[in-house]
Amino acid sequence: MGTAENLQIVKNGYAAFGRGDVPGLLALLAEDVVWDMPGDGFPLAGTYRGHEGVASFFQKLGEQAEILEFQPREFLADGDRVLVVGWESMKVRATGRGVEIDWVMSFTLRNGKIAKFREYTDTKAIADAHVSAAAAGV
Repeated sequence: MGTAENLQIVKNGYAAFGRGDVPGLLALLAEDVVWDMPGDGFPLAGTYRGHEGVASFFQKLGEQAEILEFQPREFLADGDRVLVVGWESMKVRATGRGVEIDWVMSFTLRNGKIAKFREYTDTKAIADAHVSAAAAGV
């Protein structure tokens, strides 16, 4: 696949996420996809493998947070790599605390499927939002 096709696959993934269509998003992933969310103290941190692992990630995300706004703002593509620069606002369900974060999401594609994902963001801000205001001394 070429750069334009890979870019469109990633854009289709964001469209599926925006519709809440996790099965549609999973269909764009390689069977052996590696979905990596780094972050010490971030409840969603970890490496999720395969469709089952990524489905588990999105289930946890839905249980833990309400995404208030999600804006992929810039797409950069070169061959099998696509980087997306964006911003989001979310509220942690358990604490009611909100957080706004900028992020970069990195995708590596193989044979027309997303084979690897990694997000770069302020995971400390997200981890802090998971702590109640009283526990945080706010």
